[in-house]
Amino acid sequence: MFRLSQVALDQVSVVYRSRAIAQECEVAISDLLDANSFRPEGSPGGPYHLRLGLEENRLVLDIRLESPPPDAAGAHRKVMLSLTPLRKVVKDYFVVCESYYKAIRTAPPHQIEALDMARKTLHDEGAAELKKRLDGKIETDFDTARRLFTLVCVLQMRG
Repeated sequence: MFRLSQVALDQVSVVYRSRAIAQECEVAISDLLDANSFRPEGSPGGPYHLRLGLEENRLVLDIRLESPPPDAAGAHRKVMLSLTPLRKVVKDYFVVCESYYKAIRTAPPHQIEALDMARKTLHDEGAAELKKRLDGKIETDFDTARRLFTLVCVLQMRG
């Protein structure tokens, strides 16, 4: 069974979260737990507990087996990824999201729709890049990568 049964953010890594962001994070985690595909390279099977964090400008995926074997072999693994390849898409995503949330209050519907489309496109780009970065380390489907990208963005928010 190659799936996540628990997902959490390393609270030391989280610098800032508004109520809206906290809610988006909760939804992403809930959606991840409802349906995901997560297969660490060489793992005999899960389910897995995942803690996401940041360490020296790298994404840390701390993966643990839900039910480790008695000898604990292969029960814990850390995958670390450079955030540099994701930096531009995350930055662009933040800019478009900020514009989108401002537009919701006053802009005409066609402008809100255009910003929402741009937001979704950037989110998909980020998910595709994350999936590519995980290649050879963790196999995921696109929807899982998309929800993980949401959590990566939450980790990178700075007041």
